[in-house]
Amino acid sequence: MRSILLGGGCFWCTESVFGALKGVQSVVSGYAGGTADTANYQAVCTGTTGHVEVVQVVYDDAIISLEQILAVFFATHDPTTLNRQGNDIGTQYASVIFYDNQSDKAIAEQMINTLITDSVPVVTRLEPAPKFYPAESYHQNYFANNPTQPYCNFAIPPKLAKLRASFAELLK
Repeated sequence: MRSILLGGGCFWCTESVFGALKGVQSVVSGYAGGTADTANYQAVCTGTTGHVEVVQVVYDDAIISLEQILAVFFATHDPTTLNRQGNDIGTQYASVIFYDNQSDKAIAEQMINTLITDSVPVVTRLEPAPKFYPAESYHQNYFANNPTQPYCNFAIPPKLAKLRASFAELLK
C-alpha cells in the first residue's frame, strides 16, 4: 500500500471523491502543513495555524496508480485559485500535494507542468509530507453520514458527477 496527502479544498468534498475509487483502501480527512504542534478543526478554520485541510489517501498501486489519483485530483478541484475552492476561502483550502518520496514528487511535478499554460497558472503547492493530524471523528465519511447537509448537497454532487463522467473506469 502507498499513501499521499492531498489538499483540494474542503476535506469533505475531497474525501467523497477519493473514497469512490477502485484500489483506494482508505481516505482519512485531516490537517497537515502547519506550524502549530497540533491541529483541530476550530483552530485550523481560523487560518492562523498554517494547516491545510487534506485527505490521506491509502491506495494499492497495483490497482490504481499515482498518476490516476493525481488526474482525478486535478480534475475535481481548481488548481488555479490560490487558497480558495468555490466559496471556501483561506489558507486552509490551499491546493497542495504532500509527497513521501522523490519518485512521487517527480510524477506530481510532471503533471503540474502539463497543466500550466501562459494564461492559466497552477498554484498547487508541492511539498514534502509533514506530520498528518487526522480530523475529528465527526469529519470522517462526512458526506456519507450527512447526505442532507446543505453545504454538501451544493458542493459535492457536481464533483461526483464529474468523477463519474470522466473516470468511470476507476470507480468502485
